[in-house]
Amino acid sequence: QVQLVESGGGLVQPGGSLRLSCAASGFTFSRYAMRWFRQAPGKEREFVAGINWSGGSTSYADSVKGRFTISRDNAKNTVYLRMNSLKPEDTAVYYCNQDNFYGRTAYDPSRGSWGQGTQVTVSS
Repeated sequence: QVQLVESGGGLVQPGGSLRLSCAASGFTFSRYAMRWFRQAPGKEREFVAGINWSGGSTSYADSVKGRFTISRDNAKNTVYLRMNSLKPEDTAVYYCNQDNFYGRTAYDPSRGSWGQGTQVTVSS
């Protein structure tokens, strides 16, 4: 059974940093792309970042490019999202997604597996 468990969210001031983690189990982690999505209150879930199976290719939403970095450790079955220069508009629940594709797509709940999410709040 696939399990994705996000952690690392919290309250941070504008301009601050956080690192999210997603611990994966129940599948061969190194064979899959991994992605991060987020959902702000009243908005649709949106793609944030993705990484291919080896970590050699990444993709980012325009809104986070240059501020966020996705990475993975296949030995630890974990994918990370380092978030720098955080803005209030980054406030959302962040979700980890297992998929065969690491690029940007619209949210599809039937596509791959999803974690339960971790809350990120950027506020002074």
